[in-house]
Amino acid sequence: MVSFHVLGPLEARAAGRPVRISGRKPRMLLATLLLDANHLVGADHLVDVLWERPPRSAHANLRTYASSLRSELGARIRAEGSCYLIEVAHDELDLLTFERLVARRDPESLAEALALWRGVPLSDLPDHPLWTRRLAPLPEVRLAAARELIAARMERGEYGEAVTLLRALCAEHPFREDLWGQLMLALHGSGRQAEALACYTEIRRQLVAELGVEPGAELREVQATVLAGTPPSQRVWTPRQLPPDLPDFVGRRQALALLTRQGDGRGPFPVAVISGPPGSGKSALAVRGAHALADAFPAGQLYLCMAAADPADLLAQALRALGVSAIPATLAERSALYRSVLAERPMLVVLDDAADAAQVRPLLPGAGSSVIVTSRSKLTSVPGALQIHLEPLSPPEAEELLERIIGADRARREREAATAIVRACGFVPLAVRIAGARLAARPGWSLALFQNRLKDESRRIGELRIGDLDVRLGLDHSYRGLPAEAARTLHTLGRLGGASLPGWVVDAVLGRHRADDVTDALVDADLLRLVGTDPLGQPRYRLPDLVRCHALEQGPDLAALARVVATWTATTELATARLPTTVFTLSSAAAARWWLPRETLERLTADPLAWFEAEHEGLEEAVRVAASSGLGGQAWGLAAAMVPYLDLRCHFGTWQRTHGTALAAARVAGDSYGEAAMLRGLAQVCLYQDRYAESEEMFARARRAFHELGDTRAEATSVCGLGAVAQFRGEHRAALAHFHRALVMFGSVGDLSGEAYTRQAIGRVCLKSGDLVQAAQWLGQALRLAQQLGDVHREGCVSIHLGKLGEPERFHGRALDIFESLGDRHCGAYAMQSLAGFQAASGELGPASAALERSLLIFRQLGDRSGEASSAQLLGELHRSAGRAELARDYLDQAVVLRGSLAAEAV
Repeated sequence: MVSFHVLGPLEARAAGRPVRISGRKPRMLLATLLLDANHLVGADHLVDVLWERPPRSAHANLRTYASSLRSELGARIRAEGSCYLIEVAHDELDLLTFERLVARRDPESLAEALALWRGVPLSDLPDHPLWTRRLAPLPEVRLAAARELIAARMERGEYGEAVTLLRALCAEHPFREDLWGQLMLALHGSGRQAEALACYTEIRRQLVAELGVEPGAELREVQATVLAGTPPSQRVWTPRQLPPDLPDFVGRRQALALLTRQGDGRGPFPVAVISGPPGSGKSALAVRGAHALADAFPAGQLYLCMAAADPADLLAQALRALGVSAIPATLAERSALYRSVLAERPMLVVLDDAADAAQVRPLLPGAGSSVIVTSRSKLTSVPGALQIHLEPLSPPEAEELLERIIGADRARREREAATAIVRACGFVPLAVRIAGARLAARPGWSLALFQNRLKDESRRIGELRIGDLDVRLGLDHSYRGLPAEAARTLHTLGRLGGASLPGWVVDAVLGRHRADDVTDALVDADLLRLVGTDPLGQPRYRLPDLVRCHALEQGPDLAALARVVATWTATTELATARLPTTVFTLSSAAAARWWLPRETLERLTADPLAWFEAEHEGLEEAVRVAASSGLGGQAWGLAAAMVPYLDLRCHFGTWQRTHGTALAAARVAGDSYGEAAMLRGLAQVCLYQDRYAESEEMFARARRAFHELGDTRAEATSVCGLGAVAQFRGEHRAALAHFHRALVMFGSVGDLSGEAYTRQAIGRVCLKSGDLVQAAQWLGQALRLAQQLGDVHREGCVSIHLGKLGEPERFHGRALDIFESLGDRHCGAYAMQSLAGFQAASGELGPASAALERSLLIFRQLGDRSGEASSAQLLGELHRSAGRAELARDYLDQAVVLRGSLAAEAV
């Protein structure tokens, strides 16, 4: 077995003998891997350690060094992708053994841990900034362990052993008055009063000579204790255990004001609970607030790191810090004694990283003291607690923190990159601090380079680590504490994008209804945020960005993802069926559907437009997720189900993106029908956007595919598309041929809705070509068929054209009323345009101008250049007839430019 040692010069030993590791760079590579033992370390990180200016061959050299170490040490180092890892057991690396022993906190373990130190860690290798975060805390951890062991020795009356430990510590830390004070008490306890007083003389001489200061009050109290002959066990201790305050603390003004109750005169709170997600700066705020309150507690300040420790052990640690030598045996007795001591000497107590309220309760003192608790949970069951919940920093605060770490000049030179970096960090303080530390360690890096490394969400968490600061550690800790179903849910939610999600998504992930218990567990763990309630009364949730990136590192649950998309599809189809408009739709028979409870579906889709508006972003993301997860049939089935809503609201961008994504997925899956369906949908968008050449090509491809697949109705819809393209190009004979062909096809399959559309289309072409008799005949048939079917939207479309044949006020007014009631702005704009033409001919220039201006604006907003050109032309003619020549010329010029762009694209 090979063992590794970093608590001193780097060593590897086999059978008690050193293993030779040749070369400085292989040794630095081994040291870096050992500092992150059993974790993947990125090759870029390793290159940064080994070279100040990496050569082009750096990665090749890295592979060579790793291979060399592998041959010398056995198969312990392995590569995974662009990362390396060294596998060691806890008893094979002194650093891991040290940390494990210190965590036990009993005297024997502490003594074993301290015996592992052989000097400054990695003292034989050049110091590197990327090691600092891992190595820098170790001396303090060692010192704390030594002090705890000394306290235990002194409690047992083992003053001689305590003296030996303290003399070594005082030699290492010649100006630490607290250590010299303990040495004096240990000597005094051993009956060596003269030596104890000599120690005071020595430290006073050093302080005055070297620093120009006299010993502090506490050391003078120890001298008085020795002079008075008071036994050390009877001395009153004044613990001042607060960790150092962060010099670059940023933001949290409101939270800090609550914590310190600035200016209200009421004094400190009894208990304050600071909660928040991993990395939100709970401990930093607690320490900052505690330092601000310290003067109000002259009897002392206790600091206990809870970290899943047993309350009984924590109480023993607190009592020792309070100078209690005889620790009671039971939890209840320790808690009672702790309260008794603090009742006489009120203190400020900081309980950092509490797991739950049960861990906290035994450590709550009585009246007079104040307690600051930090926890990932809100601990609302702690009675009377001031609750402070932390969210991410504001964007300006996050940028300020980054500036303080890397320097204001560097941040300002690349302001956009700095903004992007803190956004990629989710504005989470820990993540921003790590990003800043990495940049500070690499002054040659541009911020843009690091911004680019953070773009890949699947790798982002791996980039946010330096030394012992690691975003993943906190997220892993929270994840491990979740129930199994909650952990599974988190995996899937992470793949659903950054949009807010309705609460039912958790039901679909788990395949069961009423999964509120899982949702609550994720919210309580601060891994899922309740962001509000939508107009439908649904709670909306969102994963914090870094939690989502962490979830992406887990393996996908394809069955759960498919169920979520299946629920979107089923609900979308139900909502679509309740829309007041009809367009040609195609559905995927193979796509799965997962149904929410009937009462839930009824409530959600009672107002289908409201449901679509609430879920618009989520639906688009669901198509992307299905496509990227290999669920091609689900992707195009959902994209197709959205078309009636996208058509009604003219969301052409969403239409194009969802269909383009689903088209690619269908092709990968070899799904010919899905490919044809998406081509037909994309062709319709191109038609609306006046891209006639593209539209005709895609309609033709879709028609051929549907013909080969034997779907007559779907083929007929594509033929209608070809007719519409011909009509808009002014090719009336070709348009009529397409529409008559489609009419026969719809008739053969009994599709009355398709027949109504086609009869309307034929009447429209006849109207355009001047055949008013045929136009009236076909449009009359279409109107009767629409009324027979109860298709109000179709009735409105036909009415627009009938108004051009006679009774314009009646028909145009009817069409406008229909489209406004249905919320169809696009068709409504055409109805306004037609009505304005009649008004202008009748001399009603004011109303006509207003209607045309409104229609022009709508066409422009929707990207319908053909409609925009027609409205501009009519406005130009209207102003010319009214004698406003300059205004008329402006509108007519607009119409010419628009028609010119359409003609150029149609070639």
